Amino acid sequence: MKYFIKVFGILGFSFFSGCGGYFNQPLGIEKPTLGESSATSVSLKSLPKPAEPIVVGVYKFRDQTGQYKPSDNGSNFSTAVTQGATTILIKALEDSKWFVPIERENLGNLLNERNIIRSTRQEYAKNANPAETQLTPLLYAGVLVEGGIISYDSNILTGGFGARYFGAGGSTKYRQDRISVYLRLVSTSNGKVLKTVYVSKTILSQAIDASLFRYVNFKRLLEVETGYTKNEPIHMAVTEAIEKAVEALIIEGIKDNIWQINVPASKIVELINDYDREKKVAEETQLYGRHLYERRGVFGIEGAGGITLVNDDYPHPQPRPMMKAALKYQLSQTFYLSGSTHLYWLGNKDKLEVGYASADLNLEANLLPFDKLTPFLYLGVGYNSNSKFENKFFKFQFGGGLEYMTSDNVGLKLFAEQNVTSFDNIDYLTQGKEYDSFLRAGLGLTFYLGQRKTKQKKEIIDTNFQELLNQSK
Repeated sequence: MKYFIKVFGILGFSFFSGCGGYFNQPLGIEKPTLGESSATSVSLKSLPKPAEPIVVGVYKFRDQTGQYKPSDNGSNFSTAVTQGATTILIKALEDSKWFVPIERENLGNLLNERNIIRSTRQEYAKNANPAETQLTPLLYAGVLVEGGIISYDSNILTGGFGARYFGAGGSTKYRQDRISVYLRLVSTSNGKVLKTVYVSKTILSQAIDASLFRYVNFKRLLEVETGYTKNEPIHMAVTEAIEKAVEALIIEGIKDNIWQINVPASKIVELINDYDREKKVAEETQLYGRHLYERRGVFGIEGAGGITLVNDDYPHPQPRPMMKAALKYQLSQTFYLSGSTHLYWLGNKDKLEVGYASADLNLEANLLPFDKLTPFLYLGVGYNSNSKFENKFFKFQFGGGLEYMTSDNVGLKLFAEQNVTSFDNIDYLTQGKEYDSFLRAGLGLTFYLGQRKTKQKKEIIDTNFQELLNQSK
C-alpha cells in the first residue's frame, strides 16, 4: 500500500503541476465557433482612433521562409506556417480602425466582375441614361503595406526532465520555435518606404507523460500509462505577430507625424512613452528571454550571515555562526572592489570555541553582469584577530557563488569561500605540518546605490512630442 501511495504521489505531482489541458480533453464533437481573440487583438483595438482612416492596399503578404514542417519520418511537404497571411493582415488592419483596406490580392477577379456588370448594363439598358450604367470608381490606396513572414526557426530551445524508480516514473519535455514578421509602409505617391517594423513570436510545445510498470503478484502485471501534449497553434502565433506589427506601425507613424490623431497631447505622449519603453526592453532582450542591461549601481552595501567550518589540529570540526558587512565600488561592468568585515566563530566538538574578527579586501568578478542571475568569483587578502587582539594573522581567500537580482537595486547572494593561512595557531595549538584554514558560506543581500554607468533611469520622450507635452500642461 505504501508503494502505491508513493507511485500515485509521483503521478499526481506530474499532472497537477501545470496540466490544465489534461483535465479539459475533448470528449465529443464540438460546434464551430468564432475565432479566438488574443492579447494583441485587444491592444490593437484599444488604440486611439485616427483623425481620418487611411486607405491602404495589400497586394501580398505571404510566407517567404520556404520552411516545411519538421518531421522525424521522411519527407513532409506541408508548410510550417500558413499561406494565408495576407488575409490575416487585412483583418488586423481593419480591426485597428486606422485603415480602410481595399481589395488588391485578387484584383483580377474584381476587375473581371466589374466588366461583367458594365457589359450587362449596357446590353439590357440600351435606352437608359448612360450615366446610370457607370460603376462607382474604385478606391485607390494612399499607402501600401508590404512584407512577409521571413523566418520560421524550429527547435531553438528544447529540454525536459524525467525520473523513474522501480518501474514508476514520469517525464516532461518542451520545444520552442520562433516566427519572425517584417512589415513596411510604402507611399504610393513617390514609392518611399515610410516605416519598417519587425516582430518575433515564440511557439511553445509541451509534453508530459507518466507510467507505471510493476509486478504486483505472481503472474500479475500492472501497467499504467498516461500523458498529454500541448502545442501552441501556429496560426495564432502568426496572427499575434502580425497584429503586433500593425500596432507598432501605427505608433511609429504617430511618432514621425505620418498621420494625425484626435486625442489630447498628453495621451499621445503617454502612448509614445509606453511604446518606447517596450522597444527599449526589446532592444536589451537577447535570445531566450535574457534581459541584458546593467542592473547594479556604482556603490553597494552588503550584509550576510552564514556558517564557518574550521580545518585545524583538533578532530570533529563543527559549524559556527558568521556575520558579514561590506562596501563595494564598481570598477567596470564586470569588476567590483569590495571591503568587508566579518565576525565569525570556530569550533571543534568538546575542544575549541573561539571568536575572530577579520577585515578583507576582495576583487569580485560578475561573469554575467547584465543577467538577473549571475555567477561570480572573487579573491583577496584579509587580516584577522581575536577579541583581545592577541592572536593575529594574515590570510588569503577565494570564493564564488550566485547572485539573483530581485529588482534593479537589490541582489540576493549565495556564496562560499575558502580561507588559507600561513599560520598554525588559529586553534591555539601548533601541531602537524599543515597550516590551519577555514571555510565560510552564507546568504546575503546587496543594496546597490548610485547611477548605473550604462543605463540612464529616465523617461524616454521623443523630441517631436516635447512641444506637445508643454502645450498640454
